[in-house]
Amino acid sequence: MLGVHFAITPEQERALLAADDAGDADAVAGLLEDIEESWDDDLKVDTDKAWDAIHRALTDGTLDPDGGEYPLSHAIAGGRHLHDDSYVVHVTAAEAGDVAKALHGVDRAWFRARFDAIDDPEYRGALDDGDFEYTWGNFEDVRAFYDRAAEAGRAVLFTAT
Repeated sequence: MLGVHFAITPEQERALLAADDAGDADAVAGLLEDIEESWDDDLKVDTDKAWDAIHRALTDGTLDPDGGEYPLSHAIAGGRHLHDDSYVVHVTAAEAGDVAKALHGVDRAWFRARFDAIDDPEYRGALDDGDFEYTWGNFEDVRAFYDRAAEAGRAVLFTAT
């Protein structure tokens, strides 16, 4: 699954949450498709497959959306889940600001220690130096993205499909 973060507008956020509150999975999927097709690349970041290891390193080593401590747990898969069949995760603008601040407390050594501690047979990465460099580079992109989202006062939508 390939991961993407979007810094969504208040209008997009309201529409997505209203569709989710109504239990309308088709409407959520349609709104997501519209977001994906017409996006400003400055308020988006692709993490390819690295999102998996980033979430694990920032949390408890698993893909559990409730694993780890807030706000780092909300950088990838923590937050309000809007779809049952794939990752479509909403983080409010206030939470995005918290995440942005917390990500600046993560340095390479801390992240490497957490990455090296991943011990989940469901993780499909190599867990070697190459995999770490790939993951760290994507983490840095996520950190810069959250800075932009927080500065714009936007909520964040993470998808993995």
